[in-house]
Amino acid sequence: MKKLVLITLVAVLAGCSEDFSDLEQYIAEVKARPGGRIEPLPQIKPYQTFVYSASDLRSPFQPATEQQMGPQPGTATINVNRPREFLEQYPLDSLRMVGTLNIGGTRYALIKTADELINRVRVGNFMGQSEGQIVEITDSEIKLIEIVSDGIGGYIERPAAVPLSD
Repeated sequence: MKKLVLITLVAVLAGCSEDFSDLEQYIAEVKARPGGRIEPLPQIKPYQTFVYSASDLRSPFQPATEQQMGPQPGTATINVNRPREFLEQYPLDSLRMVGTLNIGGTRYALIKTADELINRVRVGNFMGQSEGQIVEITDSEIKLIEIVSDGIGGYIERPAAVPLSD
């Protein structure tokens, strides 16, 4: 055991020699290198204070009057008792117009679904998931009126179109 301690002590003392020539050479090399360029500090903008003055506004803890409440809900209505048509199960942007037909004086449009099914529609039919009713069929597009939520409890009418696909 004493031999092991003695060998360890000799090894530790051998590591503590005073020959630092390689370390001093490395330090000299690092000091001889040119210094790096430090970018200038960004310009600091002066702080502008904000004065909050809400004394002339309505208290948020009091109910708003009817005049302050803003727009009233839209007047469009949805007929929930109307039987749904086949093309109302598809989003409007997934339907493609692929052509038109004139049969017996009635103009029809040909609609291709995402399932590659072709359907014939005419003015008055519904398609899309937003109560879209066809109001006009031209050679280049189908024009619809959709009924969508206005965000405040009512519904509004919104025009939409399905163009002829290439």
